[in-house]
Amino acid sequence: MKTILIPTDFSKNAWNTISFAMQFLKAERCTFYFLHTYTPAFYRMDYVLGGPEFSAIPDKGVDASLSGLEKTLEAVKEQFGNPKHIYETISAFNVLTDEINELIETKSIDLIIMGTQGASGTKEIFLGTNTVHVIRKATIPILVIPSDYEYNHIEKILFTTDYKSKYHRNELYAAIEISKMYNAEITVLHVKEEYELTKSQEENKTFLGLCLAQVPYEFKEEKGTFMPDAIINYLEDHPYDLLVMMNRKHSFFERMLIRQNVDQIGFHVQVPFLVIPDTSKITK
Repeated sequence: MKTILIPTDFSKNAWNTISFAMQFLKAERCTFYFLHTYTPAFYRMDYVLGGPEFSAIPDKGVDASLSGLEKTLEAVKEQFGNPKHIYETISAFNVLTDEINELIETKSIDLIIMGTQGASGTKEIFLGTNTVHVIRKATIPILVIPSDYEYNHIEKILFTTDYKSKYHRNELYAAIEISKMYNAEITVLHVKEEYELTKSQEENKTFLGLCLAQVPYEFKEEKGTFMPDAIINYLEDHPYDLLVMMNRKHSFFERMLIRQNVDQIGFHVQVPFLVIPDTSKITK
């Protein structure tokens, strides 16, 4: 049984993410938690005592949260009712990232699925502030769905790497499980920046191959001087259904997220992407 957390703000984009998730995992036994978090428009003393449920003083934020979740649940059951799926709703007075990390522990969440903020132009999608914060702080994989993306059967997965991580099998579990679910081939892409792999990188590459041995995979190398651009160009020339990235401190993906005083971050990828927290040691 897989346990999936889907944050929602009841927007069209949030519903698109839910729709994708229902189809993406239609053959799997899952428990879905639909989460909505809220904070009051102004400070209320009764929140110190336990909130509106304790004081019986109504709060429009609570009412809107509960009503939105109820409507979401009804729509999911009506359009995607699946005997393999269990649906639960959570309305929480909390900061989204804090609530998510609490639920990861209390509900044993395996995967977070959430959407981007929206689209602009023909190529660029935007990671909203909430998505960026969740990616930075979550301790489990996050599957991010571009705005308006329509579900498509996953046949080819692109996994980007610099071979500098001492991989952990448990960190790669989500990508391997998706590959198994769809019998999808994983292409491991390394962007070569005019130098040969070090001994440590060669060892990490070999171990990665052992980790992926149970699914179809291949190694690819591309020349390039700036990894984000090289990956985006590769995706434009080679169609893939899912992009997988390891996110660690100082990785190219993390560097994209570190932009001061910016509420949204442009990212030129139009397919779902799985972000896996990388806690391994970095080798040289």
